[in-house]
Amino acid sequence: MVKTGNQKSKCPRCAKGTLLTDANTGENFCDKCGFVITDKVEESGPEWRSFSKEEGDNRSRTGVPTSLAMHDMGLATIIGTADRDATGKPLSASMRSTIERLRTWDSRSQVHEPVDRNFRQAFSELDRLKDKLAVGDAVIEKAAYIYRKALEKGLVRGRSISALIASALYAACRDTETPRTLKDIGHASNIKRKDIARCYRLLLRELSLKMPVVDPIKCVARIASKAGLNEKTKREATKILQTAEEVKISAGKDPMGLAAAALYVACVTNGENKTQRDVAEAAGVTEVTIRNRYKGLKTALDL
Repeated sequence: MVKTGNQKSKCPRCAKGTLLTDANTGENFCDKCGFVITDKVEESGPEWRSFSKEEGDNRSRTGVPTSLAMHDMGLATIIGTADRDATGKPLSASMRSTIERLRTWDSRSQVHEPVDRNFRQAFSELDRLKDKLAVGDAVIEKAAYIYRKALEKGLVRGRSISALIASALYAACRDTETPRTLKDIGHASNIKRKDIARCYRLLLRELSLKMPVVDPIKCVARIASKAGLNEKTKREATKILQTAEEVKISAGKDPMGLAAAALYVACVTNGENKTQRDVAEAAGVTEVTIRNRYKGLKTALDL
């Protein structure tokens, strides 16, 4: 039993009782005199109930959401493994063998075309990279979209599927401003950085992709987290990078190297005990890069 509306709603007949709703029967009635206001309430829950043991308490109205990162976009049919009819009765032996044969051909027909096999291999690799690189669903959808466009234009023929899906993921990271470097993606996919860069340039040229310039401020949180720096240092580094952008000294510089140098400057300013090597290892750049960017920041910003 649940109360309807606010607690001030009273019975129109006795004006004393509170209106209640019975979720099972759908009746809306007074808890004092029993006067039934309405006997039919619109059902807001699922309009079906599960019969099979496999479904259990799953009462969702829909299945898996559609996604570009599935070879069939999540629109394929699935013949369930429960050998029971709509009323829950077991199927006969002849019908069970027929359903089993249909189930086999249904699974085979989903990857009948070479394009489907290509997508299945590419997107299984993409799913693996998603877990390794810890990127969001929006990045994965963008990467799948870029790869589908590449396959449409025939760019995959004669090239490695793994390298092309890795380059599509890097392009998606650049497009969504997710701080992942070529080195990160090469390490996760076990492919040479040079091969991914070549495929990435091919995608940019053939698909006419326009990539935004990487913002070094986006890299600060990631480097600081790896190096174990505190929040005060992160805020200080962000201010330094904002000032550097205003005076136009960040143009043409590697964003990871610039962010690492700003964090090192912030460490020196705040007295946090971190060496250039600690910050360099967290950022994936060399100590020489940090020294050069550190000198440039100190000179330009009078630190």
